[in-house]
Order: sequence, then structure tokens, then C-alpha cells
Amino acid sequence: MTTVTIDGDAFLIDGEPTYPGCWYQGRKIEGLLLNSRMVQGIFDDLNLATRHMWNYPPDAPNGAGPWDPDRNTEEFVAAMASWRAAGLLGFTINLQGGSPQGYSKEQPWHNSAFTASGDLRQPYMDRLHRILAEADALGMIPIVGYFYFGQDQRLDDEKSVIRATENATDWLLAQGYTNVLVEVGNEVDNRAYDHAILRADRCHELIALVQARSTGRVASAHGRLLVSTSLCGNVIPPANLVAVSDFLLLHGNGVRDPNRIREMVDLTRQVVGFRGQPILFNEDDHFGFEAGDNNMLAALGRYAGWGYFDFRMTREGHVEGYQSVPVDWAINSERKRGFFSLLAKVTGNVS
Repeated sequence: MTTVTIDGDAFLIDGEPTYPGCWYQGRKIEGLLLNSRMVQGIFDDLNLATRHMWNYPPDAPNGAGPWDPDRNTEEFVAAMASWRAAGLLGFTINLQGGSPQGYSKEQPWHNSAFTASGDLRQPYMDRLHRILAEADALGMIPIVGYFYFGQDQRLDDEKSVIRATENATDWLLAQGYTNVLVEVGNEVDNRAYDHAILRADRCHELIALVQARSTGRVASAHGRLLVSTSLCGNVIPPANLVAVSDFLLLHGNGVRDPNRIREMVDLTRQVVGFRGQPILFNEDDHFGFEAGDNNMLAALGRYAGWGYFDFRMTREGHVEGYQSVPVDWAINSERKRGFFSLLAKVTGNVS
């Protein structure tokens, strides 16, 4: 069993800091959680009118074919060892995914591990189990997200959201996982959220719920799940979320100047209620990995972890992006290779 814990502002795996003894160009890497947004690992579309949009093209690794959620998870699991070999320790996986087009104004597809009343859909959880088990075997730390603003409307009401939170938490506990972190909601300040309890001014209630419900039920030094939530790009978390979160999640979307990344970390540490928790970006759609300065290096220089977010842009081929469905999970595009190459250098995993 792989176990994640926190000591001050550092993440530990099995009692030892991540990337032990590692520094890169004067930046301390030990204790950080470098990660990638891989939220579509258990994706499916229950809307028959849109399901065809995700069919596999001829240039997919295993050829053309109709959308298959089990194939998607199998290919995800098969790629995980290569990510880990390059130094990736963390990845975000979400029970309601993310936009399968990268960014979408309308999201008519139906991708949710929850029923309208908040029960769990077993096929989704079976796929998640395969991913979390492989992560455990590889010594990786999944950030398991519960809700996404493009799909939270699939739940009937606030009681259903609470029930879904309890059921997802109980499921993680029943499996005995000690290698997972929880992100209650993705970008909870997004105005698209239908349910008030998922918005930034109240999401601390759900964070506290997961913490309380898991207390005494996790075989780790903390004895419970470690929980947080995230805000939109270029946003500093408010005091109510900082006060209750075990770690702090930032997003770098929309931040073109690496100096703003540094400023975001500095400002987060000044929020009332901050008590020295680890800080990490788990979504940033900026690249420039070959440059002397970029968002990733800026975050590391402020002792904050960083997360790669890539999607297939207009007229790009199947190999591009880890969020656009159907996903090619291999490290086989210029952007993917750029990230993993720098990651390997930063973490000392260069072969």
C-alpha cells in the first residue's frame, strides 16, 4: 500500500518526502507533488445523442472504433508506468470528468459517476478502482475529484450532492486506499455550478464533511482523507477554503506571465487562515517548457507543485492533449514530450 501524508508544507509518500534530496537549478523539489490533469480516465457518455462524438479515429493507437469506456481506462492504465518513469507522482482524476473538448460553452453530454439522487454508478467505480490500484502499485498519488461544474446539474438537489459526497467518500474508505487526495469540486467559483453548496462560499461545508466522515477510517498518520478544492485560473483561494483545506489547489489557466504564478503563491500564503499547508497547481494550460522561465518553473521556485493541463486544439491530431476525448494517453506529442522531458530533468528521472 502506498500512503500519502503531509508534514508542514511537504507531501510524503510512505513517510518519506517526495523526490528525496532533489533540487533543480536552486529550486527545492523535495516534498512537492508534480502532477498532470488526467480527469477523463473513467469518462463515459450516457447521452446517446452525443456518444458518437467520442468514437475512435483511424489514427488512434488501437485503431478506429465506437467509443468504449473500458478501452479508455485500459489505455490509461497501460500508460501510467511511463508517466511514473519520467517523475510524475500525482494526477487528477474526476468522477464527473472535465470538458472532453478542453473548453466548452455547452456540455450536453452526460458524464457522471453519480445518479441523480447521489448513488454511485458501479461501472464508473470499477474503472476508477483499476486506476487507483495501479497508482498504488506504482507509488503514485491520485487527486480524486468529486464534482465538475459542467455536470453537477446531473444531481437533483443539495441533498443529492451531500449524499454523493458521502457515497464517494465511503467508497474510497471501503477500498482501503491510503494513496489518494480528494478535490471536492473543480473550480468551485465557476458561476456554472447549479448547486449552492458546491460554490466557493459554501464548499468548505463539503470539505469538512469528507474530513469528518473519514476520521479514524484511514490507515495513515492523519487517520482520515486529506481534502481540498480548486478555484478558477488566476484566482487566490478565499479565507473560508484556506482555513479548512489540508492542501491548497491553484489553477494557472489564463496566466501568461510566470511572475503572476509567483505572485499567486505569495498571495495565497498571506490569506487569513493559512497555516503552512502545501500549495500546488493542478491545472495550468501553459507550456513553453523549453524556455528559461515558464509557469511550471515559476511555481517550483516558490515551492509549489505544478500540474500540466493539455487539450486537443482546433485541427490538431488525435495524439494531442490529455483531456480531449477520445484520449491518446501516451507521451507522443511535442507538448507532452516537452512537459515530461522537463519533468524528468526537474525530478532527476532522466534516463
